[in-house]
Amino acid sequence: MQVRRAIFLAAPIAVAFSTSASAAVVASAVLPLNVRAGPGPQYPVVASIPARGKATIIGCIQGSLWCQVNVAGKQAWAYSKYLTATLSGRSLVVAERLADIPAVTYEEPVTTVGSAIAQPVVTGTLVDRPASAAPLVISPPETVRDYVIGHPISPVYLNGEVVVGAEVPREVALAPVPGYQYQYAYVNGVPVLVEPQTREVTYVYQ
Repeated sequence: MQVRRAIFLAAPIAVAFSTSASAAVVASAVLPLNVRAGPGPQYPVVASIPARGKATIIGCIQGSLWCQVNVAGKQAWAYSKYLTATLSGRSLVVAERLADIPAVTYEEPVTTVGSAIAQPVVTGTLVDRPASAAPLVISPPETVRDYVIGHPISPVYLNGEVVVGAEVPREVALAPVPGYQYQYAYVNGVPVLVEPQTREVTYVYQ
């Protein structure tokens, strides 16, 4: 995979609240969850939240499922379908109660020549993991990781966040791992193992 490098004149801006500041909303990740440099799957992963790990929600973009969070002192963006928080006195999936979260905006960073940084094109949509479904937990051998990392394939970018239990669309090509039951793809910038029949993500390399 190629890594894009750019020099920034300004950091991402996401501080314009549409409501007055309220008590911080502390959220928990339903399962291991990547957080990104911007509000979308095309932005690079900058940190992760472990299963049941905590993050403070700063705010969410109106009309979007992406929320700005603070994870161990680092500001980043997380997909709200995999965060839960106590809202209106109940533990709820954040995506279901975005109206209870302050609104924020986001501006693309610029390069030294003043233009927005080009982001990869999002070409499809992941099928979200059902909240009630128990994820398939596997522990792939190190030899599989070495093969997947050593044989990168063209990445695809799909709406949503890639997590164990999400489903990859049929149009996304999978590559075999010699002598192993699961295949792999590079989805939203990270390598994942996929069950080829159900298209379910079984492992995310972080």
